[in-house]
Amino acid sequence: MPIKVQSNLPAREILERENIFVMDENRAVHQDIRPIHIAILNLMPLKEDTELQLLRSLSNTPLQVDVTFVKVKSHEAKNTSTSHLNEFYVEFDDIRERRFDGMIITGAPVEMMEFEEVDYWEELTQIIDWTEKNVTSTIYLCWAAQAGLYYHYGLQKKVLDKKMFGLFWHRVLNRKVPLVRGFDDIFLAPHSRHTDVPMEEIRKVKELTVLAESDEAGLFLAMADNGRKIFVMGHPEYDRVTLDGEYQRDLSKGLPIEIPKNYYAEDNPENKPLLRWRSHANNLYTNWLNYYVYQVTPYDLMGAPDFTQDQIEKENLLDSQYYI
Repeated sequence: MPIKVQSNLPAREILERENIFVMDENRAVHQDIRPIHIAILNLMPLKEDTELQLLRSLSNTPLQVDVTFVKVKSHEAKNTSTSHLNEFYVEFDDIRERRFDGMIITGAPVEMMEFEEVDYWEELTQIIDWTEKNVTSTIYLCWAAQAGLYYHYGLQKKVLDKKMFGLFWHRVLNRKVPLVRGFDDIFLAPHSRHTDVPMEEIRKVKELTVLAESDEAGLFLAMADNGRKIFVMGHPEYDRVTLDGEYQRDLSKGLPIEIPKNYYAEDNPENKPLLRWRSHANNLYTNWLNYYVYQVTPYDLMGAPDFTQDQIEKENLLDSQYYI
């Protein structure tokens, strides 16, 4: 997939070294196709790392993806340079009149705060409301998933006894749903969080369809409105060394932290981390782009997409015998 980004975005050089097709604005205008427009509201502190992770995750289909990075104006980023933000990010007011095929709202290190205490909570809720009419499908990642479940359905998060940290086994449910097409029956995915939304509360919400869960880590993947809202409780976009960096950071600060589970070879932090979740992460984003963004969005982004399951299955020639 060609990813369209600004030609001087730092992540571009890394992606090209990985043989990911990256296209700048000049080349994109000569492509006789309509690109898929994806907005990424990046709330993570290390924004450049998250940019690279998400761009890499979006790079596995033949679609052309035009990415717009969005920042909140009600919070001052302390770990990313102002020059980087000014050059590569826009604010919500800059895109308020636009429509997007898809949006990703990232996690944020504010989970120990009440939602209303977060300095950009009001702005975030405005953006969430805006997605209802202006975005075909929205993915909420980690803390954003908890925020979305709270805002849409009133589900409260709870503080865990210890950090949910490492790779955890999940099982696939509702296999006929295209979002988990191609997933193995069980798979590993990263989690890194101090809070959780209990599964028993999630199951009470009739609008939510749980697609993957873990006996130990709880929810991994759920959706509502036939894919207009997708909640991912973990961090499938994480790189090989992201959990290692978080572990070393917490150790250096003297914080209570256990070795990330199922992560290092032989559970020894001196060994290289094992990359055991990338294929399912790629599958998740590919399925999202294909079945919930590209195939249901009007060409001119002006009509109302049809999110009925019958239409999705018809357009994708889904067959119950395919899912075995």
